[in-house]
Formats: sequence, structure tokens, C-alpha cells
Amino acid sequence: MSRLSEIQFFVQVAESGGIGVAADRLGVAKSAVSRRLKDLEGRLGVRLVNRTTRQLSLTEAGQSYYERVSRILADLEEADQNAAAVHGALTGRLKVAGPQSFGVQHLMPAITSFLDKNPGVSIEMDVNDRRVDLINEGFDLAVRIGELEDSSLIARRLAPVRNLVCASPGYIKAHGAPQHPNDLVNHTYLRYANVPERRIFSWFDETGREHAVTPKARLIANNGEILQSAAESGLGIISQPTFLIYKAVEEGKLVPILTHVEWWQLGAYAVYPPGRHLSAKVRVFVDHLASYFGDPPYWDENMPVAKSRPDARFQPVRAP
Repeated sequence: MSRLSEIQFFVQVAESGGIGVAADRLGVAKSAVSRRLKDLEGRLGVRLVNRTTRQLSLTEAGQSYYERVSRILADLEEADQNAAAVHGALTGRLKVAGPQSFGVQHLMPAITSFLDKNPGVSIEMDVNDRRVDLINEGFDLAVRIGELEDSSLIARRLAPVRNLVCASPGYIKAHGAPQHPNDLVNHTYLRYANVPERRIFSWFDETGREHAVTPKARLIANNGEILQSAAESGLGIISQPTFLIYKAVEEGKLVPILTHVEWWQLGAYAVYPPGRHLSAKVRVFVDHLASYFGDPPYWDENMPVAKSRPDARFQPVRAP
């Protein structure tokens, strides 16, 4: 086996955290990976990996070697992709993760558009609200919505994500509409479980000071579409991203309330592992997503905008 192949096997072991996982990703037998790893260590005359019955870790020499050879492989991948991109022919597979509701409603149409333009590219898509481990699970990138935690990942904002507070016409007729955020404590609300409760009705006054109100929830769910359906049925008030409820608002099924209030905002981000170079297909794909969604994004075209601070602009959450 060539020196390059040995390096590729080693890098896959290092990034997978185990020989078995590396073998699965490479599509070869576990014994083949172990053998090539031993061959590489024999050729170099140094141990690269500490092996135990439960885990695998890099030695100091292995970590230093990995950092250098992984950059070499990234350079080779970038060179291949750039050569193909010159002729408009991106090729290869992208493994992408995204949140469920946003993934179905917005990410998949954008992916369809991308694949139409790039017939040489294939995409493996994981649509799930769980937080995937990009490196250990072999993802090229993920689309995430929210506040990004500090990490080694690189992030690019794709679009702002605004929240609106809404209720059905029937609910408003029966209970009236709150005139101030603090009035929400006298209303029934439907809570999204994947957001901290203090953030559900977090808002800013004219000076930029943040406030929060936490009314008692009648229904708690970890899926925004369930809460939207409940709100349309008149069960209570919701605070949801506009990308999820914009059609219901346009169709009159939900009515925005407290539209003069500037609510807490999030962002839609593409996040990917760090590296000296970003592969051409990942870069072009991320550019496509940003262009497809727009800024402001298409789902905000007919949505009301808070007037409490006319000079207020979306502030990106902290990036890693």
C-alpha cells in the first residue's frame, strides 16, 4: 500500500477515535486498518497511537504527525476540488446535518436547488434536532439554529432568525390580546422545550436593556410544528421563529401580537470542522445556502418588524 494510503488510514483512525469506526468509514476490514497502522508506525519508527481495550488515543508524536498530515490531505482534497470547480464540475459526497423543522421546510428545498446545479455532487442528509458530533460522526457541516457554544468549529451565519409572538384569531377574540409583554402572565402559553424558559419571552426595551417574562405553560413540546398546530386551534399563545410560522401568519391562521416589541433573536449558521482550507464543494454549498435564504430571508418578507428601536439591527450570537 502507498505511503499516501497509510496516511489516509491513520488520519481516519485519529478522527474516528477507534479502529472499528475507521474501518466502517473506509469500507474495509478492521484487521486491514490495524495492519496498515502498524506498517506506518514501523516505517516511521515511532508509536503514533496508544491502544487499550476500551479506547484509543494519539501519542504526542501521533498528535503532531496528525496535525501535519491532515493538512496535507486537506490540501490535496482542495486541489482536486478546485481543479474540478474550474470547469464547473464539483464532485463527491457531502454529509450534512440539520434541525428537523427547519431542515424539512427550508434546508431540503435549498439542497434540491444545489443538487440541480451540481449533478456531480451527492448529499447524505441527517435531519434531527440532536446535536451531532461533526468530527466523530464524519459530517462535513451542520446547519444549526440558536446561540452557538464556544468550540473549535468554524461558523458562518446564513440568516437571522426572528421570533414572533402569535395567537389564533379565536384565542384573541376569547381572551383579548396582551398590550405589554408583562401582560403575558395573564395568558396561556405554549412552550418550546428545547429553548431555556427564560428565553421564550425575552425582549428588549428602547434602551437595549433585556427583560424576560415567564408565564405558566399549558403545553410543553420539543417540536415547534406541534405547538403551532395547538396555537392555531386556539389553545394559547406561542413565540416561534418566523421561518416556522410565516405561512400561518400570511394565511391568517395566526395573528402576530406585541409587534412593537423587539424579541430575542437567533441565527441560522453553517458550522464545520476547522482546517487550513475549506473544500470547494463545502464552500460552494454554504454560499448557496446563504444566497438561497437571503438576508433578510424570504420567510420574513411579509412579517412585521419591531419599531421599538428603529436603529436596532440583528446582532450575531457569539461564534466559536
